Amino acid sequence: MEFKFKKQRYQEDAALAVVSVFQGQPKQDAFTYLRDKGKAVIRKGMEDMLYQAMLSDEGYTNAPVQLSATQLLDNIHRVQRANGISESSELSASQGACQLDIEMETGTGKTYVYTKTMYELNRTYGWTKFIIVVPGIAIREGVNKSLQNTEQHFFEQYGKKIESFIYDSDNLTELDRYSESPDICAMIINMQAFNTSMKEGTNNKQARIIFDERDEFGSRRPIDVIAANRPIIIQDEPQKMGGKATQNGIKQFNPLFCLNYSATHRVRHNTVYVLDALDAFNQRLVKRIEVKGFELKNIRGTHGYLYLRDIVVSRNKAPVALIEYRRLTAGGKVVIAHGRFGVGDDIYPASGEMEAYREGYQIAPDGIVPDQNGQLGYVRFLNEVVVNKGEVVGDSTEDDIRRIQIRETIKSHLQKESALFFRGIKCLSLFFIDEVAKYRNVANPDRDETIGYRKLFEEEYKAAVAEFLNGRIEDEYTAYLCGIGAHETNEGYFSIDKKGNPVESKKEKKAEREDGIGLNDDDARRAYDLILRDKERLLSFEEHVRFIFSHSALREGWDNPNIFQICTLKHSDNEVSKRQEVGRGLRLCVDTFGNRQDLEALGEGEVHRVNVLTVIASESYASFVDALQKDIKQGLRERPTIVTDALFAGKIIENPEGTTITLSNDDARKITYALIAGNFIDMDGRPTATFRSGGFIEYAMDKLPENLRPYVEHIGKIVQSVYDSHALDGYITDGHEQKIAINKLNANFHKKEFQELWAHINHKHAYTVSFDAEELRWKAIAHIDEKLFVSTLSYTLTTGSQKTQATRESITSREQFGNVKSETVELDALPGSSVTYDLVGEIAQGAAITRRSATSILKGISPLKFAMFKRNPEEFIAKVARAIVAEKATMIVDHIEYHTLEDTYDEGIFTEHMPENMSRVYEAVKNIQDYVVFDSAIEHDFAKDMDEAAEVCVYARLPRGFKIPTPVGDYAPDWAIAFNKGAVRHVFFIAETKGSMDTMQLDVVENSKIACAKKLFNEMSTEGVRYHQVATYDELLGLIGNME
Repeated sequence: MEFKFKKQRYQEDAALAVVSVFQGQPKQDAFTYLRDKGKAVIRKGMEDMLYQAMLSDEGYTNAPVQLSATQLLDNIHRVQRANGISESSELSASQGACQLDIEMETGTGKTYVYTKTMYELNRTYGWTKFIIVVPGIAIREGVNKSLQNTEQHFFEQYGKKIESFIYDSDNLTELDRYSESPDICAMIINMQAFNTSMKEGTNNKQARIIFDERDEFGSRRPIDVIAANRPIIIQDEPQKMGGKATQNGIKQFNPLFCLNYSATHRVRHNTVYVLDALDAFNQRLVKRIEVKGFELKNIRGTHGYLYLRDIVVSRNKAPVALIEYRRLTAGGKVVIAHGRFGVGDDIYPASGEMEAYREGYQIAPDGIVPDQNGQLGYVRFLNEVVVNKGEVVGDSTEDDIRRIQIRETIKSHLQKESALFFRGIKCLSLFFIDEVAKYRNVANPDRDETIGYRKLFEEEYKAAVAEFLNGRIEDEYTAYLCGIGAHETNEGYFSIDKKGNPVESKKEKKAEREDGIGLNDDDARRAYDLILRDKERLLSFEEHVRFIFSHSALREGWDNPNIFQICTLKHSDNEVSKRQEVGRGLRLCVDTFGNRQDLEALGEGEVHRVNVLTVIASESYASFVDALQKDIKQGLRERPTIVTDALFAGKIIENPEGTTITLSNDDARKITYALIAGNFIDMDGRPTATFRSGGFIEYAMDKLPENLRPYVEHIGKIVQSVYDSHALDGYITDGHEQKIAINKLNANFHKKEFQELWAHINHKHAYTVSFDAEELRWKAIAHIDEKLFVSTLSYTLTTGSQKTQATRESITSREQFGNVKSETVELDALPGSSVTYDLVGEIAQGAAITRRSATSILKGISPLKFAMFKRNPEEFIAKVARAIVAEKATMIVDHIEYHTLEDTYDEGIFTEHMPENMSRVYEAVKNIQDYVVFDSAIEHDFAKDMDEAAEVCVYARLPRGFKIPTPVGDYAPDWAIAFNKGAVRHVFFIAETKGSMDTMQLDVVENSKIACAKKLFNEMSTEGVRYHQVATYDELLGLIGNME
């Protein structure tokens, strides 16, 4: 497989933030210098080409930054204002001209972003030399792999490739290639290769080499050769490299400037872009998290060990508790056992009459309470002992807890994997352990012996698979599962010393410092290559490894998009934050074709059903979640805490067409008033539950002044930027909550009314679209001439004078300066800039049209509009391409024709779903499945109303796999409904439930999808099936009565 990459707005914004800091810097290509070749060295076997390269005098370096410190700080302030970041008080210039921070939540692709940034800096300013500094081997290998994976993706955009290599003190000739190349070059180096030599008393050979004159390198110091290139430094995870030795070592590289990329910056410099945990969650850029915690309660030291695994709820039977306990065998051995217990059942006889269970361990009447109202279920015994789900009571050992954690990890893995398999998504689980010796025989590595956690895992895996397969119908997944053995499906990665032996955590730093990947053992080498270097194979179903054991070697810098479970088989400590523990699994997953399963691919309702990371913690749920939420909140960027007029006044906002306006004080007052009147904020300015549940856009479209209505989406985002203590609700959930693992088809599916409806709609369709380029040309020209607006580059000049008297209060409150005046001045085209753009090519690519069509459109627009290109080329290109796409989307409906295919949807698509919490399901009466999974209160109420409506015979919540193809993306409607004949005019109906029916709230693409669906069912269908959007069931009845 190959990973598929696509342009994403937030990643482009992050790259643009860095590029904009140097606005005004002229582009200078091929900036050369006289290179130090060193003393002549002739080595036997040297290739002629390399030898000739050694004789070259010419090197290529980065052109100096020509902007003054004041200009740089002004640019930084402008970028910070645009991105809602507090302005820096001074320029941070300890590593070159400036030091910029880019903060991105783990799993959102910061390596992709700084790779794109390198290309953009080269295209805009001509800079070519970069050094990526990383804190360790795992990150180094991940960065190197990422550069390889994205090479073709970026080549298609920029027509260039980055020449990248890993610094190797045994192959210093790479530094000559780096210096001589006029192309974009990136050297990857881990800090251990240079920082330890800055410390007194160290004796690290590799670190000394970079600062020593080397005979084999022409009596030159490698650091001097590197420094001559004035490289741009990129620090990946700088919080791990903040030590004095590392920072002093970086200065030796003579950096042009420094870029820092991390989710958790410890030292702040000039921050120009922030995408924090709240932003990433709200934009559905990372997985949702659920936590399974385990709490140990030793009641009086004499009670028997008990663990409540689950409570099974059936529609027509009393709930049953799955309880784990100790049992005395006939041979006198005490073993762990588990069984199903109902009300009145007694643990004592089941345990083999162990004394610990003699007194009162009979389940009390009404003593089995399932999950309800957000509270986990529990079991109560006659002796008043209460066992909650996820809780261990009585006498137990650490091994008991670890065994439970391993079992629950495997259970969660199998639950998810059984659904993910049919989506073509490989499911992986990651275990963090505290000692290698608990997984591998470190003392005798040559002995083929299964010990410790590996032994526990393989025992539990065999039992879990047997239980999972019991009573399950054979299918492709069961065949896959049966074809994998317990031993081959788990593997470990640990730092390895020079003899190829794994090392413990306290020695890991030394192992990485020596770059000791000797890996003499074939299995260790395979594990290293598979886990660190060959993510593609690890994501293939052909590779049977699905469970990975490691410790801090993989805690930072390594991740895999298909980690769905993380289990910490260790005591909680303060060295590693909870964010770091979960960070390895936050990235959105990919399928076996490399397609990212994101919002675009799955839709709003499905993206956080598929992308759920389960953390099996070594502490209670409450303890882990409290610590995790504290970590997340500490990492959130500075945000306003209340909504006031000042939040809006002066803000530049943009509508979907790209037109911008600056909000006046009067606009700000009207927006704030509308928010209060609609109960979207309270009288103190805090966002309410009403705002969080949606509906603001619909309300604002009716209540705001007409001139502000096109901008309601941006206004809503401004309100979302306010810190809200409830903003992360839903990000972290309890993994012990009751789940619907099986939602089978019931008798309603087989009713003749639904079978007739299903026969009408289960055919797949293809479409053809035919419209000529001339029609698109004149429509696009008219759109651009009417609506295109490109902002002019400007700067704000602010002056103020110090007050005549100073007080402590005025200084600490920053009110010592007064009489402040500001003036905004527009910039003309910058002199000396030689940035070149392929205007036609970039618009053609962005709008997916031919160069000929793009040329024809540009020639047709008014000279006034075309002149806007010089004003702001990047914005002009983006908005013109967007306008063409919008016109294409509006033309589709007029020209699309659907064709029915012989291929049909199988009934199995209804049961291909992810396990779902009971809190997100409605137990239905007339649905074709026992449960309706809903995304909103509107959908819940719609299903409930259909169950209560006499005219409804049967209905189905259509799965996301049921799709209508359109030229702007697949579309999945919500409901298929069969009414009782004679009750309504149209017996069969396809419905889409939306919170609002106002098409102004939906973008052009979404409107086009809906219009295509209407055309398919309402105009082309001859089977009496009708389609419409509705908000409520009553609205549906009203529509049916008026439809022809």
